[in-house]
Amino acid sequence: MSADNNTTQAAARKASGKKRGKPAAKGAKVPAVQPGTEPGYAARKAATDLLGKIMFKRMPLDGELDLRNGHPGYKRLEPNDRSLVRAILGTALRRRGQIQGVLDALLERPIPEKTGRVLDILHVALAQILFMSIPDHAAVSLAVSLAGRDGRAKPYKGLVNAVLRRATREGSALLEEQSAPGINAPDWMYKRWIEVFGEETAAAIAEAHLLEPYVDFSIKDDVAKWQEQLGGELSCGKSVRLVPEGAIDVLPGFDEGAWWVQDSAAAVPARLLGDVAGLRVADLCAAPGGKTMQLAAAGAHVTAVDVSARRLERLSDNMARMGFEVETVACDLRNYEPDQQFDAILLDAPCSATGTIRRHPDVAWLKREDDVSKLADLQYELLTKAAHWLKPGGLLVYCTCSLEQEEGELQIQRFLLESPEFSRETVDAEAFALPAATVNSQGDFRALPCHNPQKTARLSGMDGFFAARLRKS
Repeated sequence: MSADNNTTQAAARKASGKKRGKPAAKGAKVPAVQPGTEPGYAARKAATDLLGKIMFKRMPLDGELDLRNGHPGYKRLEPNDRSLVRAILGTALRRRGQIQGVLDALLERPIPEKTGRVLDILHVALAQILFMSIPDHAAVSLAVSLAGRDGRAKPYKGLVNAVLRRATREGSALLEEQSAPGINAPDWMYKRWIEVFGEETAAAIAEAHLLEPYVDFSIKDDVAKWQEQLGGELSCGKSVRLVPEGAIDVLPGFDEGAWWVQDSAAAVPARLLGDVAGLRVADLCAAPGGKTMQLAAAGAHVTAVDVSARRLERLSDNMARMGFEVETVACDLRNYEPDQQFDAILLDAPCSATGTIRRHPDVAWLKREDDVSKLADLQYELLTKAAHWLKPGGLLVYCTCSLEQEEGELQIQRFLLESPEFSRETVDAEAFALPAATVNSQGDFRALPCHNPQKTARLSGMDGFFAARLRKS
């Protein structure tokens, strides 16, 4: 079967091999492997559990993969098996539409409701069979074992076996018959992209989401030096991009606080504030702190405000590693009142995060269309409130990591109509070292996942982001 990408294959090969033992003595009775103890079983069970939590309980994947408070079964796994779980889940979520299409073709009738984990078991197994370099027999046998140990799924154990065995024979041909460019995106989301960006761009966005992400680093100082040290490429003139092998915290420069991980699109809004040296700047909805570090590195006196005290602790840890000092405030912005106005404000408003699907493929399936309008109402409330905290003549940058116009362009259009003391300052792509395509017709920053081509497809792209510069008269 086809391979999804090199990173997934490496994780799969490393984590799926069976351990070799000494051959049994001649005539000795080989003990049967107890169900649930087969090599790789625990990893597949964790992947199945997590997929169900995402799809049916709308639990964010990052929280479930947290080694302190996340899914117990995942936390108990060895590092190699945790890598395998992440690879399986990434594939199952990115390719969910294709997997469901193959499944529909192989089933005579839909899977009945109340069948336990049958659908999740099938999706996890098909992700391996169709897109990963994992032996088909391992994917099939472990899926059958999972079904046999689930009380409600057990009656469908034979069905699981038959469907997956057919998939090993017919899956490639069924994939080749699929042609819809938006097959792996929720219908409501893909229709919106077509309406706003057109069919060609919508298809390019969907295609970009199928690639595993690169990693971008924001550099504290001396970008050229750390580009050479890390062996990366420049992105948007300021970020260093690479596909790392192994843990991030063992790369050169981590311990000394030379850089932090931050998508090159997410690094743009803080730059749009211009020269902030010596200014009093508010970073609103600040955690985990990438933009806070940018502002501190630029010499600003930063007040970082976030509703989550736990996330602010992580921000403070990041500041300590980087050698920055900032003021932190744990507070809901709707209840916050600063003791004096700020020279500049950066508002990274809570949003649907549909611009980060390549990095967080669960977002596509966690969000609903009505979430967009609810979040847009909150964003406008926060924007109008923050506007009062800005000194006359000051600059406010509003941003979201969303592809939805209600959370970007339409938000600013409404704000400017109702706030005559503010005017838009357009973004100069050349001055800010941005790809020309990332500045829209209104002069705002509008990055799409298909923007920012690089040497390879894997290194290309950026998070979907919107940012507008608003000057107070």
